Amino acid sequence: MFQYPFMQNAFLAGTIVAVMCGVIAVFVIARGLSFIAHTFSHIGFSGAAFAVFMGWSPLNGLLLFTSASALIIGRMGVKTFRRDVSISIVLSVFLGLGYLFLKLSNTQSTGMMSLLFGSVIGISVSDIWLMTWLSASVLVLLVLGYKMLVFDSFDPVGAEAARLPIRFISIGFLLLISVAIAESVQFVGALLVFTLMTTPAATARYLTQSVFRMMVYSAVIAVIGLWAGLVLGYYTSAPTSFYISAVEGVLYFMALGWHSLRERMAPKLQLPSAE
Repeated sequence: MFQYPFMQNAFLAGTIVAVMCGVIAVFVIARGLSFIAHTFSHIGFSGAAFAVFMGWSPLNGLLLFTSASALIIGRMGVKTFRRDVSISIVLSVFLGLGYLFLKLSNTQSTGMMSLLFGSVIGISVSDIWLMTWLSASVLVLLVLGYKMLVFDSFDPVGAEAARLPIRFISIGFLLLISVAIAESVQFVGALLVFTLMTTPAATARYLTQSVFRMMVYSAVIAVIGLWAGLVLGYYTSAPTSFYISAVEGVLYFMALGWHSLRERMAPKLQLPSAE
């Protein structure tokens, strides 16, 4: 398996992206932005269609459209009730543009299927370098703004009372999500990208209460799911994206079951003895 360059590229680039997604997914869950992550994935598909029309690399179009939509949504309002409306409007506009570019480019259906459901074959060395630089930038920014982001994500009322730059934090984090989504689409596709952006963090939430450990667990879970998907996809005829989603789902339900069992056992362990 590892004698093929495309599998080496897939494992290397996939590990980098999985670590980044696992870390940022903790804040996506904490801030209740799962729907936005799903929305960015659809907008990213439109960006990839635009890149194909222009003769660019799909990743460039993904980054352009997701980043632009993040800025638009962030500028239209931070409040949840306004954000829901703005997301719907921005998504409809970008999806319309994506359909237009598909018609104008006359792209083959196989290329569009790889954008929708992911493909590890077309990842080049230049893509790996770009993903490494983008992932490192996202992680560095998360480290620099860690305290403010944790405060605003897990105690928004306290963050507002402390006069933190809430609007700046929200827009900045939306931009980080947009970059993470753009990178992940090439592995799991636009329709399944929220697998890496939500499931690992949702799983880690049942394993620990510490934010830092939650980030570590989430990154490890994301990497395990991606590695398992690549291996199973190589030895079988099923798509890699299916295995990534399936493994991440199994790990989630295992963690959920363990958490439920521990919750049921806790009262019994705390009961005083008859003596």
